[in-house]
Order: sequence, then structure tokens, then C-alpha cells
Amino acid sequence: MGRFSLKRLDRYIAQKFLTTFFFMVAVFCVIAVVFDLMENIGRLMDNEAPLGGTILYYLSFCFHFGNLLSGFIVFLTIIWFTSRLAQQTEIVAMLSAGMSFSRLMRPYFLASTVLVLISLAVSHFILPRANESKVDFEVQYVHVNFHISDQHMYREIQPGVIAYFRSITVDRNTGYRFQLERWSEDNILEQRILAAKATWLESDSTWRLINARIRNIASDGTEDLRYVTRLDTALDMRISDFGQRSVLTSALITPELDKHIEREMRRGAPVEMLKLARYGRTATPFSIYVLMLIGVGIAARKLRGGMGYHLFLAVVTGFLFVFASKIISVYAASVVLSPDSIISTDNWLRLAAWLPNILFTGLGGWICWKAPK
Repeated sequence: MGRFSLKRLDRYIAQKFLTTFFFMVAVFCVIAVVFDLMENIGRLMDNEAPLGGTILYYLSFCFHFGNLLSGFIVFLTIIWFTSRLAQQTEIVAMLSAGMSFSRLMRPYFLASTVLVLISLAVSHFILPRANESKVDFEVQYVHVNFHISDQHMYREIQPGVIAYFRSITVDRNTGYRFQLERWSEDNILEQRILAAKATWLESDSTWRLINARIRNIASDGTEDLRYVTRLDTALDMRISDFGQRSVLTSALITPELDKHIEREMRRGAPVEMLKLARYGRTATPFSIYVLMLIGVGIAARKLRGGMGYHLFLAVVTGFLFVFASKIISVYAASVVLSPDSIISTDNWLRLAAWLPNILFTGLGGWICWKAPK
């Protein structure tokens, strides 16, 4: 088998792999759009959603859904395509002609590289903009009466100044059971403000406190306590700083997300899940390589169960990968490392984002080692 035929074989496998992948993405997106449209068609008609905006919404929806399932669809694609080659003994013929299994992997690797590059661009830049458009449309036409609320929200709005809300309702620009504390550099409480309600006034960029109790503590320990029924004051925070965190971060391109994480760290907010999401934008696209390795190793075997058994293994392995990724992420975000730990919190979160890829790469290597040679 000459060099020309090998290159032609590479093109054949890579082309079939990519065309099958994009066909499956289209099929899954159409199914998802149909089900979502059936669920929301009444709301869209009642709220008079424009046709053009609806089309753009479902295009954004497809970006979100396709990126979410891209790794799993790659896995199914490889299983489907490679199983057909194995069942028709084409892989056996290639290996019998002297082609090594690693050489057989080359067109899969090249095609996967194309998908990884596309997925990186989508995850870091295209998908956040699509999410922004998708969320704006949902708020206006789908979830019109939906109220977003959070509870027990803390922020360090300035060094030594800590704000707290027992609960907030973002769409009303209002927080309840508000508390503001000012601490000196010596960690001594200087002022505490308690209010039944605090409302963000967008037009004046001020906060209106209702039924507030203001307690000032002097350096000699004497206290001054006063009550006001209404107080308008300027504070270095906005209602959006406390609510809609998941929507906000998913609609930020990566450079904007990095700035948002820095701002949240200065405010004293927990940023572990934000950093995991940030690192996951890079780690998740590379899972395509991992699932490709496992998929080819499984599908290259000609088993008695045929393609059905291969697809069953694909579904089980795919769900195991997704499940392991979620479990590791939740665990990593909840771990509190000691200050003298040999690994920093930031590096630990970065490792957690990549750990599923590392573990399943080992599994894929073992499967390929056991594959027919």
C-alpha cells in the first residue's frame, strides 16, 4: 500500500468522520428545537415574539445545545462510523495489509483536532455571545413572569466594608434584611447599618434604605445610634453584583470572565465555581481527544453483538465521563486547602478541570493497547 493510498485513506476516514459528526449535531439540534418549541409555543404567541427574533433565539439555542453535547456526539460518531468499518472487516483488512493501529488513529486525530479548535473558539468567544442573546430573548418572551432570587449574599464592596442581604429579588432591584459593616485596619467595628429593605435606584445610582438603624462606634468605645425611615446613600455596589451569577458568567467571553473573577475576588466573594467554569472552557474541548481514543479502541473490535453493543458501550462510557466530570467539579469547589498546602487553590481547581481528561485518557490508552493489532 503506497504513500498515495495511505493519504487517500486518511482523507476518506477524516471526511466521513466530520460529515457524520455534523450530521448528528444537526439531528440532535433539530430534535431539541422541536421539543423546546412544543413546550414554549404558547408563551411565544401570547407574548408576541417576533419571527426573526425567534429564529435567532433557536440558532443560539443550537450553539448552546451542540456545545453541551459535542463530546458525547463525537463519541457516538466514532462508534457509529468505526463499527461499520469493523463489521465490514475493513479495519481487519487495513491491519492485515501492514498498517499499525497507531497509524490507523492518525485520520481520527486530525479530524478531532479540527473539532477541538472549533470547540475552543465556540467555548471562549461564540457561545457566550449566543448565551447573551438567548437569555435576553427568554427574559422578554419566554419567562416574562420569572423572578430571580438569591439568599444570604455577602460582598466585600471595599476593603473593610462588607455588605449582606438575607434575600434579593433582582428583577425588582430590591434586597431584604440589608446589613452593612465598616471595619478598621485593626479589625475593629466602626459602623453597622441595618435596614429592612434596600432598593437600587438606577436613575440616581444610589441605594434607598427603608427603616434603617445606623450604629456608629467611636475609637473610645462610645456608640451613637439613630433611626431613619428612609435614607438615600451612594455605595460602591449594584444589585447585579449580587444576583444572576450563572447567567452573567455564561454570557461573558473569556477575557471578560477573567476581569469578572478578579472583581469578585476583590469583593471577597467565593470564586471557586467561576474559576472551574473558566478552566473548563479549555479542558472540555480537549475531551474530544479522550473520547476519540476510547471510541476507536472500542469500535475497532468486531464483537458478536455488532454495532448495537458498541453503541451501548458508547452511551454507558459517555455518561460515566459526564458524571465523573460533575462529581470532580463539585468536590473540587468544596475542598478548602490549608495555607501550607503544597498546591495552591488556583492550581487545584485547574487540575480538577483537567482531571476527568487525565483519568479517561489512561482508560483510552488501555483500551487501544488491547485493541486488535
